[in-house]
Amino acid sequence: MQTENPKQILFITGAFVSNDCWNEWKDFYESKGYKTIAPAWPHKDASAEVLRKRHPDPEVASNRLEHLIEHYEKIAKSFPEKPIIIGHSIGGLIAQILNQKGLASSVIAIHSVPPQGILSFKFSFLKAGWGPLGFFTSTKKTFLMNFSQWQYAFTNEESFEEQKLAYEQLAIPESKLVVRDTITAVAKVDFNAPHNPLLFIAGDIDHTIPHQLNYDNYKKYTHKNSITDYKLFPDRNHAVLGQSDWQEIALYILIWLQKQNN
Repeated sequence: MQTENPKQILFITGAFVSNDCWNEWKDFYESKGYKTIAPAWPHKDASAEVLRKRHPDPEVASNRLEHLIEHYEKIAKSFPEKPIIIGHSIGGLIAQILNQKGLASSVIAIHSVPPQGILSFKFSFLKAGWGPLGFFTSTKKTFLMNFSQWQYAFTNEESFEEQKLAYEQLAIPESKLVVRDTITAVAKVDFNAPHNPLLFIAGDIDHTIPHQLNYDNYKKYTHKNSITDYKLFPDRNHAVLGQSDWQEIALYILIWLQKQNN
């Protein structure tokens, strides 16, 4: 499947993972005729191994959601035309905010952190998020998931070998402030405003972002003349981008994008 007029895809990474999580996705979409870019968050343009060795990293710890939005807003504005934006987790939240700003031609929010005002009291959500929020600890130091936390929050239901490999390749230290900012006004979205096409992807075994959060996020958008879609995939955890059947989701997104251009 080749696009007649190749478009740019901007991938936005979530928290706690290296932007290398998009490598196979970039190859997939480039093979379909798209141009892709997956820039790192500020202070995180290094391998996962290097970033872990820097922990606790005061520069990464200083990142705020507002800074990330500005960072990706600048990148989105640098393209000759509005890019397709595909974001995972907090990257999905940033993608929604950039769509609100009119900077995307289409947005795909994969297992997205929801905007301000959408919460879950599901035990898995609270358990997965408690450590990263870092209450009662210094915000001048980064938070790095240990392997046990990674197994629960990202790679549940995968084999030990798959979990270990993913941790070694992708797990990185994170700013506690960024995580906390997701429940503040910085993460606010006007759900009644018109927006460009928006697709939510959810996974039914995600501990970090339970699929009900994605569905609630989807249902909040009420502008009747704007396209808002939702798709739930079975057996997908929060490390969905690297699960063995990731291409099924990538293909679904590709077909959805092509429909928006017809």
